[in-house]
Amino acid sequence: MRIEIDHSLTCSLPPGAAALVMHLMLTPQSGPSQTVESWSVEAAGIGNAGRFRDGYGNAVHLVNQTRPEGDITIGARGMVVTQDTNGVLGKIAGEPVPSLYKRVTGLTRAPVTLYGKYRSAKDSRLDVLHGLMARVGETLGLREETEPMTQMQATGEQTQSQSTEPGPELPPTADYVHLFIGAARALDIPARYVCGYLAAGEGVAGGLHAWAEAYDDKLGWIGFDAQNQICPTERYVRLAVGLDAESALPLRTVPVGEIVQRAAVKAV
Repeated sequence: MRIEIDHSLTCSLPPGAAALVMHLMLTPQSGPSQTVESWSVEAAGIGNAGRFRDGYGNAVHLVNQTRPEGDITIGARGMVVTQDTNGVLGKIAGEPVPSLYKRVTGLTRAPVTLYGKYRSAKDSRLDVLHGLMARVGETLGLREETEPMTQMQATGEQTQSQSTEPGPELPPTADYVHLFIGAARALDIPARYVCGYLAAGEGVAGGLHAWAEAYDDKLGWIGFDAQNQICPTERYVRLAVGLDAESALPLRTVPVGEIVQRAAVKAV
């Protein structure tokens, strides 16, 4: 499937900022489930940006600006060709060791009631992971919200606003991912946070999205979208990975600014 993506971000800085450093993870990479056909990132100072891969293997731009004025705008757009691998990425050469993703963070803690039944289960790891995905959906799907929710994740002092708004009965996408990751790690299964894009279709809205990947010794990395209760299909485009949402943000800034982002994602 060919997927066209147009991702725009606007950053509002605190008054009087004399300089700005932007950490951009806005460049998807080709891999088992996707091939990047064309891609560009537009931002003031991007031509002189430092470029490197971080400890998780993400492609990063480090942009410096002096005396920034007004809102900062950034655009990332291009075409990605995807294929359906039934959610299986496999064992990818050059990636960090899977055990890196057993580390528990403040955002990835799960109650024992979620995963306790699988501690002594004789099921295969794949069956356990599918069971965890179902349990996360049941748990968060039953939560009552007092106010309408959007797909917004507040991490530290930054706010990442997503364009897609699920119904008011649903918590943010990041909650599903963190709960699944926390439960998997509690069972000594490596699991990581994936930030990316989802093309609309098959009953789901398109836009910015997040899901989890867990490691199986035989199959390698496998994706799990607990919010939509499926493994990623050809409608998913991977952008960045990390231990949790904080380490996979598309944009971080110093000084910290309020970031609003929207993505138009469509199959063509």
